[in-house]
Amino acid sequence: MKKNLFKLFTDKLLDYPIWVKQAVFRKLYFDLKETGYEKRVIESPEKIFVFYEPVITYDGENELKNKKFALDNNIYNFLKLCRENYNILEIALNTFLSLEETAKLFMFCMEQNYIEYPKNKEVFATCGFIAGKFRTGEYFKEKGLITPQQLEECLKIQKTETKPIGEILTDLNLISKTEIKNLFTLKFDAKKRFILDSAIYPTSELQITEKEKYQIEIDNLKQENETLKKRMKQLIQMVSGKNDD
Repeated sequence: MKKNLFKLFTDKLLDYPIWVKQAVFRKLYFDLKETGYEKRVIESPEKIFVFYEPVITYDGENELKNKKFALDNNIYNFLKLCRENYNILEIALNTFLSLEETAKLFMFCMEQNYIEYPKNKEVFATCGFIAGKFRTGEYFKEKGLITPQQLEECLKIQKTETKPIGEILTDLNLISKTEIKNLFTLKFDAKKRFILDSAIYPTSELQITEKEKYQIEIDNLKQENETLKKRMKQLIQMVSGKNDD
């Protein structure tokens, strides 16, 4: 059965009162706005790598079934989730991998023809950059924002000026500084693992502190002890009564 961990998590958040959701939305909105992602999440989700659903191929199905090449288990887990129509976000959460690790599995499976190449250029470019297959200039070329000729020109300049390719792209007004910053923010965050335990969700109930938990246990033990004492007294009285006879 398909287990959408992130959906379970967000469904719990959606149970919050509207005034709490407003506060959460506002905080997230301004956080995303700083990186320029707030509009893209709403207007172009199909271009965002984490929302993409990899499509397993005939070769992928065969390898998953027969395990002919005895590949790493992470690859088979990845293919299995592809077959069950999980998106990249859910694959990362269900396998406890970072986005970078998931992107590397994606690129490997794509190169082996186990999954289809994504039709969207941005999805392909983002995956390749996060996985370390594409450098900065190659990313923007694959995305279609610069031409191969413009990239070649930037590489020639880099040989003489020894600047990062991103800085050269901004100097030539080919790419904005914001786009460069956003790209490297994504690459940095892609290295982080996000473990979402399905048994631990935010709730609207007050959380009991460790001290309170221990106090409850102590109180329960005291009550059990008092009950035991009463039973012992009753038993002693019964035995004493029999001895008197």
